[in-house]
Amino acid sequence: MSGLYFEEFEVGMEFKHALTRTITEMDNVLFTALTHNPQPLHLDAEFAKEHSEFKKPLVNSLFTLGLIIGVSVGDTTLGTTIGNLGMTDCRFKNPVFHGDTITSKTNVKELRESKSRPNAGLVVFEHYGHNQRGEEVAYCVRTAFMKKKPV
Repeated sequence: MSGLYFEEFEVGMEFKHALTRTITEMDNVLFTALTHNPQPLHLDAEFAKEHSEFKKPLVNSLFTLGLIIGVSVGDTTLGTTIGNLGMTDCRFKNPVFHGDTITSKTNVKELRESKSRPNAGLVVFEHYGHNQRGEEVAYCVRTAFMKKKPV
């Protein structure tokens, strides 16, 4: 298990995740279809050519968000999280297209002891995603409910 327990996190910790991902058309179409999102900007190249300022399909922003958070799990919470409590302050500064390669970074923003459970604490993470040109494509603040080390 590679995840960290609540006590192992420190405010200001930074994780530059080694795992990267080039996003394919299949990733985008499958995710969009699985989430029942009928937006043609994600699914229809001809529609995008005619109706998008980018003239090509956009990758679903929720896929991008899920990717940058998912990549962080192996370095931060694998096997040590109880669950997510919330995601806020999401932003998508630049579009993502098929063929873009995404890198991720996570910072620890805040730590709080749980008021209701002495065996757990809350870790507030900031997740960043960048494309192959170093442009920020996604950002999110996520609060995770984390296990403390077993006694």
